[in-house]
Amino acid sequence: MTNNEQLLTELLEAWEETYKKGQLTLWIFLSMKEGPKYVEEIKAFVESATNNTMTCELQSLYRTVRKFRHVGILDYTTAEGYRGPERKYYSLTNLGSELLAKFLERNIHLFFEKRVRNLINQHID
Repeated sequence: MTNNEQLLTELLEAWEETYKKGQLTLWIFLSMKEGPKYVEEIKAFVESATNNTMTCELQSLYRTVRKFRHVGILDYTTAEGYRGPERKYYSLTNLGSELLAKFLERNIHLFFEKRVRNLINQHID
């Protein structure tokens, strides 16, 4: 591998790591748009929806959902688990749904604008 290829790889990996940290909340919230989920289901959704480019530790997800519940954007109900004890099924509160809608409107919808879509497609094709 040449020095330029090595530098490119290092820069790309650093950018992706920063990008992934910033995107985890979005993917957690999107997982709940399908309905309430327990933490393991949230993890599976994130990994599946991102083609395994994002992974998350269960411990980190538990901390995150507790934090979001504390500020009122997630809540949970308990229900019997498939095998074993009851599970907490997390869902967006009304405030959480509004927050997601505003975030999507301000930060994601721009990727669907023709000009931006064309710029992205120039680099994909």
